[in-house]
Amino acid sequence: MHLAYPAVLAALLFCTGLYGVLARRNAILVLMSVELMLNAVNLNLVAFDVWFRDALHSGQALTLFTIAIAAAETGIGLAIVLAVHRNRGSSDVDRLRDTAETDAAESLPGDEDDTTGTEDQATAPAGKAKKAEATA
Repeated sequence: MHLAYPAVLAALLFCTGLYGVLARRNAILVLMSVELMLNAVNLNLVAFDVWFRDALHSGQALTLFTIAIAAAETGIGLAIVLAVHRNRGSSDVDRLRDTAETDAAESLPGDEDDTTGTEDQATAPAGKAKKAEATA
């Protein structure tokens, strides 16, 4: 077996996945493109393992770990995409950049000041700046 055939196929798969990550807006399609890229790496690992005729088959063992990590990444990624879709109504990646907090969401439960109940007008912007730095 020539090493060039699986290497060229893996390069094509990786380039297709890279294009999908860079060009797609749907989060699920981006996750599918990342999976294509991981499968290209797996193909290279197995091809080089066969080509080197490794007695321990370390390329195939590493491929099994990569498949397990890819399965976990897919499960967590899909859960995040589902949660974002439920909250925002869209899984568009470009719209996910609008994650700035609003003034109404800045007051957290338990942040109330028990002594006065109201903030001084001069210290209010400084408190908001501290909260913005803490969340950044």
